[in-house]
Amino acid sequence: MNREQVTYPLQLIVRPFQGFWDLKYERERKGVLIAAWIILAMLALTVILQRQYSGFLVNFGNPKYMNSLLELTYVVVPVLFWCVANWSLTTLMDGEGKFAEIFMATCFALLPMVLIQFPWVWLSNFITLQETAFYYFSGSVAVLWCLFLLFVGNMTVHQFSPSKTLVTMALTVVAMGFMAFLCLLFFSLIQQIVGFVSTIYQELSLRS
Repeated sequence: MNREQVTYPLQLIVRPFQGFWDLKYERERKGVLIAAWIILAMLALTVILQRQYSGFLVNFGNPKYMNSLLELTYVVVPVLFWCVANWSLTTLMDGEGKFAEIFMATCFALLPMVLIQFPWVWLSNFITLQETAFYYFSGSVAVLWCLFLLFVGNMTVHQFSPSKTLVTMALTVVAMGFMAFLCLLFFSLIQQIVGFVSTIYQELSLRS
């Protein structure tokens, strides 16, 4: 990755309309895709470090029982669910965005979470109870910034109107819930099948 590819995500989050337009029509796709994966990996790392090393005033979980793979799943799976659900819906709604464009726009929209939350992993260990308000305020700013970037990214990538973008994002969340339900149903079914086969095997072993 060259210097321009490194600075491009930072330019995008402060000039999102121009940045997402460049993402769709003018950027070299390979370098931008690599940057998107790096941002997603950085977000996962930030979440893991938060769970493990944040100050006790803002960290209500027990670091001893923290599972890094599970925390990684909590970051990556929702992002992939969002991309799949959004791509599926917008394909039916005449959206112009390709799956790669949706994925890149989504990952770039998450960059403020990394930039704002990552320093707080260490700062939270030195703040007082009264100063935790700044921690939660900055977290709220990061979420709102990400939602705004996600909105602009979806609107630009699919070439939708603002109202259609809002409807599409709401439907995407519903579709994500439906996908999660199907996945849970599938894994539950697999578990029952495995248990049934295991029971039959044990019965046959005892009879032989």
